[in-house]
Amino acid sequence: MLAKIKQMTLKNAQFYFPLLLCSILLLSCEKNKGLLSFNEDVPSIYAEKMQPNSNDFKPLSKEYLDEKRKEVSYFFNKNWKSKNNTISFLVAKDGQIIYENYHGFANFREKTPINSETPLHIASVTKVITATAILKLINSDQLQLNQKVTTLLDGFPYPDVTVKTLLNHRSGMRNYAYFTDKKEIWDRTKTLTNQELLKVMIDKKIDLEYKTDTRFAYCNTNYAMLALIIEKITGMSYGAAIKSMIFDPLGMNNSFVFDDAKDRKRVTTSYRGVNREIGFDFLDAIYGDKNIYSTPRDLMKFDLARNSPHFLDPKLKAQIFKGYSNEHKGKKNYGLGIRMIEWETGQQFFFHNGWWHGNRSSYVSLIKENVVIIALTNTSSKQVYKIRELAPVFGDYPFQISNDEE
Repeated sequence: MLAKIKQMTLKNAQFYFPLLLCSILLLSCEKNKGLLSFNEDVPSIYAEKMQPNSNDFKPLSKEYLDEKRKEVSYFFNKNWKSKNNTISFLVAKDGQIIYENYHGFANFREKTPINSETPLHIASVTKVITATAILKLINSDQLQLNQKVTTLLDGFPYPDVTVKTLLNHRSGMRNYAYFTDKKEIWDRTKTLTNQELLKVMIDKKIDLEYKTDTRFAYCNTNYAMLALIIEKITGMSYGAAIKSMIFDPLGMNNSFVFDDAKDRKRVTTSYRGVNREIGFDFLDAIYGDKNIYSTPRDLMKFDLARNSPHFLDPKLKAQIFKGYSNEHKGKKNYGLGIRMIEWETGQQFFFHNGWWHGNRSSYVSLIKENVVIIALTNTSSKQVYKIRELAPVFGDYPFQISNDEE
């Protein structure tokens, strides 16, 4: 009889244990409703990976290299050789480096020099990489360009905002830096995360600055939300997704997404000038709009892959380089994660600049010539933005190398 009772108890346990486990999981999910969780050990099946450019480029001739190096070297020496700041600089064509130079320090106090493998904060050039990950998800039919964000992020409070209006800065959302600094909105002694930013916009009923898709306004909040969408679709953290989709396939071995909880002591120091260190603040954990560290050589690999024929479906790729800020006639415009200048001649110039704390960056992609020009610094120097003046060395671009000195 006792053996029979034990047998029945075992059968009941086998029947009820799965139900009990499901109940526990449901309660756990309810408790953490609205929060994202990730299994970063398992690569996502949804993350379409970048492919290196497989074009068989001809080696650049010695005559071409000598001519271009002379012009680029003159430009570099005029702008940086005698300057007491940091510059990480590279010019390449067809994936072949024409000129590169690394000058200054990752940490001035410790006199730690930078070199070709020193990652620097690329600030808003991060947006180009975030946009690329989103476009790869669209390309693999895991996401739609015109999909409403309300279908992707629980509680997202703006019903007309789409993935596209996040990418081209036409969402109408407010820049998080301008409302989270109010004490009634956020306690600045606490570090703000992307997920908490979304919760703040929901709970504090942050209204739109203007009606969605009625005008262009550059806004970091757009790309913080795109990072959450990447996490939602891939099931990985933004950092893990970017590593899996872009960094690892392209061999960008010195690039990473900053983790505020782990990386503060290991990243390059940010400066106002060369003497005054700029510390971290409550907005330093937000990613997607910023917070990628990289090198010019890694960004060269990225640019080469983006310019390859197999990067995206041609129809989708064409939408990246179309201007969407057309309210006022002018040369300046913005595509899907890329800035542009459009002249009446039809010539286009594609680039993206960045600025966060003392970190400034400039990424110029001369698509027609397959030339990339990159400059990064951690010393607040606006000189990096001058690299566009090198464009006429390689193509028909109406810029001039200025003679002024800062």
